[in-house]
Amino acid sequence: MCSANDIWHADATAPIQRITDDPNSPQLLRRLTLETFSWQMRNETSIQKALRSPRTAPRWMAALLALGATVTVEGEATEMAVAHLLERRTQGEVVALHIPTSGMVWGEACVRRTPADDPIVAVVATVALENGVVRQARLALTGVWAEPVRLASAGALLAGRLLDEATIHTIARAVENEVTPQGDFLGSAEYRRAMAAVLTRRALAQCMHFATGE
Repeated sequence: MCSANDIWHADATAPIQRITDDPNSPQLLRRLTLETFSWQMRNETSIQKALRSPRTAPRWMAALLALGATVTVEGEATEMAVAHLLERRTQGEVVALHIPTSGMVWGEACVRRTPADDPIVAVVATVALENGVVRQARLALTGVWAEPVRLASAGALLAGRLLDEATIHTIARAVENEVTPQGDFLGSAEYRRAMAAVLTRRALAQCMHFATGE
């Protein structure tokens, strides 16, 4: 594993524990790796295997999506976005993981029944700013799609806007209208939809505070 040109690279055959051991790995990913996987899983599960099993750790996968992670896949001429990897289900082996490490702020929020439970709904947001204006943003959510995790198209609506309270509320409403949750014993569809908006506001508020240094 190494970091070069503001991109962190990892051998996908390495165990997930390497992410937490490497101080150059993205802070957000390091923290969610520790929170999501047990010590045993981190040492026995490869990055490659985790990438192929999004239902095992959707919040961890949400971090990768929000960070704009890409992968090198055998048989593919160019790097592939992790989002495309999940959609295409290409059969080639994932041999390397690449994640930008600078130029963005991040925030994340989730809701769960108890601290020990997996999140019912989670949101991970990243924002790249230029002169106070959003240049690029990504919002990844779990618990509100048929898929275990997905990027919300509402994240693209942030581009060209100031990251302020009014914008955050607008994006949260867009997320609430976009998600298509299915209810279960952990939460109804209405509850999950409402939480998607609440958690989007919280995650983007964290980004705003990081950006302003508060």
